[in-house]
Order: sequence, then structure tokens, then C-alpha cells
Amino acid sequence: MMELRDDARWALVVPTSMGVRLTPENREAVHVSSRFLMQATSAETNVASVVAALGLPTKVLTNFVAGSPISSLIKADLRARGMAYEGPDKAQGDAWGYRHQFNIADSGFGGRAPRVWNDRAGEVGRDLAIADFDLDRLFRDEGVKILHMSGLVAALSPRTSEFCVELAARAKEHGTRVSFDLNHRASFWKGREEELSSAFTAIASHCDILYGNEEDFQLTLGISGPRAGGTDIDEQIEQYREMILTIRQQYPDALCIGTSLREVISANRHRWGMILWSQGEFAVAALREIEVLDRIGGGDASVGGVLHGILNGWSPERCMQFGWATGAMAATTLRDHALPADEAQVWSVWEGNARVVR
Repeated sequence: MMELRDDARWALVVPTSMGVRLTPENREAVHVSSRFLMQATSAETNVASVVAALGLPTKVLTNFVAGSPISSLIKADLRARGMAYEGPDKAQGDAWGYRHQFNIADSGFGGRAPRVWNDRAGEVGRDLAIADFDLDRLFRDEGVKILHMSGLVAALSPRTSEFCVELAARAKEHGTRVSFDLNHRASFWKGREEELSSAFTAIASHCDILYGNEEDFQLTLGISGPRAGGTDIDEQIEQYREMILTIRQQYPDALCIGTSLREVISANRHRWGMILWSQGEFAVAALREIEVLDRIGGGDASVGGVLHGILNGWSPERCMQFGWATGAMAATTLRDHALPADEAQVWSVWEGNARVVR
């Protein structure tokens, strides 16, 4: 699909800001719940989880809070998911100092839509800095096949915007492919539109792989496209193709451009699809109905599936199918990431084969 460094130690590296996610048991609403599942989380490690679970070496670049039990929980979780990590342990300071973010999520049920609250005051990841990482060792000496970033980290603070722009440029210098999931969040962009538009454009200019939904491309890169949040996606497929070709014209270094397609029937039932363009070829998964336990992380998991395919040299069609399936698979768990047991399990999701395996 695309040439990758064959001497690289790391298949995938992701910069991120880690935190914890709290989800009520039994899909209750947050405001009436007293029991919660707590898990370590970030969009970027959600992507890397697919690749790591299937046996490829991955590394996380992040900041930690020194001496924090939440930091210890996060490190243990990354080890359990098969991901190496590096980054400074920063002193908390006083009670108003550094901490890891809290993400509180109502998964929704039926006609009650999911709701997510982010508590990111004092977040240690807002101070990610190039000086804290040995990038010559990482990219030149050890080698990285794909660097994957998301718009969540790129928009977290002015410092992380600079961090992501520089990281993408340094990766490209050493032959690493750069992947970017745009992940627009209105609350991050409010009052910073010009600043972030410039940063996202700079990052995208270094990218070999661009991913996002129709709204992400429109709001972060100013690409015209289909109406966001529509319920007639089947009739808009040609508009999605045109949007992708426009992206390609504006970012000619991009070798792979993808977008996930979603129609929401209820919190428990979605129609899920995907379009992936790679080097002149379109692969399209028409929308199919899937059952949803928790939708959060589905888009991240789909990117992880596509990247796993690219790392294995698969065709665009096969990468798209695998990404569709890992995204659908993430929706079957209350955790916000997919942890496939093996590739066969993912292909069963794509094939619609839910028969018992003995």
C-alpha cells in the first residue's frame, strides 16, 4: 500500500495526554449513578491498542504526574495493553498543580443520547515539549514506521500545537510516515480558530495519512463537503468522494485519506460505514446496521484497524474492511478501545459471523 521503513524498531508511535474515564455501570446516566467503571484513556492510545493487541511494537509519548496513583494506574494499563511508553514524570506541585484529565461518560441508552464531560484543568499533557524526548534516538536510531497523532492533542494547548507540528516535521526527516486523525472538538477551538487552523494545516502538510469525519475536514482544514450529521449518507457517497479528492488536491503528499460514516438510529443502533482512498483507488463500505454498547472510541478503533492494515502491506480494500470491523468491534464494549484477540476475530465482525467459536 505504501512503503515503510523496514529497519524500524517501532511499528507505531503515538503522542498523547493520558487520563481516566469514568462510565456508570449498566448504562445508567451519570447524574443518578453511584458505581462507575474507571479506565485509563486517550484517543491516541485507543488507536494504538488495535495495533498492539495484534502483536506489533508500539510506543506512547506522554507526560506523567510524579507519585500520582492515577499515573501508576495509567502506566500499568499501557503495559497490560502491550504498549511501551516514555516521557517525563513531572512534579505535581501543590493541590492546584498538575494532574491527569478526567473524562466522565454517559453511554446513553435507546432514545437517551450519550453525553461526555471533560475535566482537563491542570492537565499534565498540556505541557508536552519536544525537549523532553530524544527524537534523534527515536526516529533516527530506533526507527518508526508510522507516527500517529490526533487533533485532540494538537488542540490541547498552544504548546501541544507546536509540539505536534515539530514532531511531524522531525518524523518526516527520518522517513517515518505521518498519520493524523483530525478529531475536531468545538470546546477546544473556541476563540482559537485562527491559531489552530494554522497549526492543523501545518501538520496536515506533513501527512501521508489523513482521517476524520466530514465535519472534521470542514472545520479544521476548511474543506467543503457533505452536510454533517445527516441521515441520508447513502445518497451523499459521491459528495464524500469529491471531498476526499479535494483534500488530495490541497494536500498532495497524502497517500491515504479516510472517513468514517455513521447514522444514529438510537444510542444502541447505528449504521456504520467507511470510505478509504489510497493512491488513486477508492474502497467503500456501505452503511450496515451495528449494535452499540458504547459508541465512544469507535472512530479511534477504525483508524487503528486501517493502520494495522497499512503496516502489514494490505490493499486499500482490505485495510478499509479491517478498519470498519475494528470500529464496529469497539462499539461492543464499555471500554473505549478495541482489543481483538486475533485478526480472525476482526474478520468475523466484518463478515457478520457472530456464531460461537469453540
